[in-house]
Amino acid sequence: MRLNLEQRNFRLFGPDETASNRLDAVYDISGKMWLDRIEASDNHLSADGRVMEVLSEHLCEGWLEGYLLSGRHGFFSCYEAFIHIVDSMFNQHAKWLRTSQRVPWRAPMASLNYLLTSHVWRQDHNGLSHQDPGFLDVVANKKAEVVRIYLPPDANCLLSVANHCLRSRGYVNLIVAGKQSAWQWLDMDAATRHCEAGAGIWDWASNDEGDPDVVMACAGDVPTLECLAAVTLLRDYVPDMRIRVVNVVDLMVLEPSSEHPHGLSDRDFNLLFTGDKPVIFAFHGYPSLIHKMIYRRSRAERFHVHGYREEGTTTTPFDMAVLNHLDRYRLAWNAIRHASRFADHIDDATQRYWSIMERHQLYIGEHGEDLPEVSAWQWHARVA
Repeated sequence: MRLNLEQRNFRLFGPDETASNRLDAVYDISGKMWLDRIEASDNHLSADGRVMEVLSEHLCEGWLEGYLLSGRHGFFSCYEAFIHIVDSMFNQHAKWLRTSQRVPWRAPMASLNYLLTSHVWRQDHNGLSHQDPGFLDVVANKKAEVVRIYLPPDANCLLSVANHCLRSRGYVNLIVAGKQSAWQWLDMDAATRHCEAGAGIWDWASNDEGDPDVVMACAGDVPTLECLAAVTLLRDYVPDMRIRVVNVVDLMVLEPSSEHPHGLSDRDFNLLFTGDKPVIFAFHGYPSLIHKMIYRRSRAERFHVHGYREEGTTTTPFDMAVLNHLDRYRLAWNAIRHASRFADHIDDATQRYWSIMERHQLYIGEHGEDLPEVSAWQWHARVA
């Protein structure tokens, strides 16, 4: 915002949620545009403000589309659950983008960028009405020439992805990232390399030496946390299990290279996920989207996708994961269940899992917060 004040060619659009989505540092540079009288009690209003904020998702979408068509730049920040209000407007813009690329005199325009935050996994106070990651599915259905989906696992990956998206032209870029404080997994250089690749093996979290018993995969910030927490549990439960950790930041790499320009070749796909080992996949959205992306080149039964199951309420952060089978204990249990070398551990793992779940329910019911070993969990190995 600061770097583009002089050019006056960049705006932030959002439905009355700039502060709620923790983007309010932008007010240090520019206020919300307001053309009526400004009262002494008003906050961050300015006749020349660069923030366009009004509680109307479809109005913000229309403003941004028109702004981009004028040759300028911006992005749309919104609660994940309510971006569905502009589904049809997104559809029309994506169709128009694809068609306009076939018109030789039409100059490229800045991409339409969405930043979805306050997402499904952290609606601790709003509950079920604010829990819906389905915009991922809406975007993924559009033509590969124009859509991109990014699920950065930490702040540095978010910076790298946003830098790329804001500089791009001719796409619809969807970024989903939570607003809560979270672990930082990668330094900036490592994050840039990871985002350029779109997906990768996190060697610092793996111990498979090229031959895993199980692949623990993740896409999204909360799924990445639960996946890595599951890895630490597995190292305690079954220390000799060979585990490979794969993180996906560019969701479209899962599609075949014949279907999407970011898609991996079958060879590169198998270098990440192997060709025959079980994959426990912690995913931000609805599990069916992952199965839809991979069904052409992998036996779906070896991919065990944990994602949103349309279960939610006003509850603790970790209980949301438990309700939807995305929690670390469920992921660890499923890894043991599907790693054939550890079949004799499954009874103990099952008993341990249900014992922990009982303790979890009793604790949140009494204290209204997550178990201490969950809320104070630490990754003890080094990060990249």
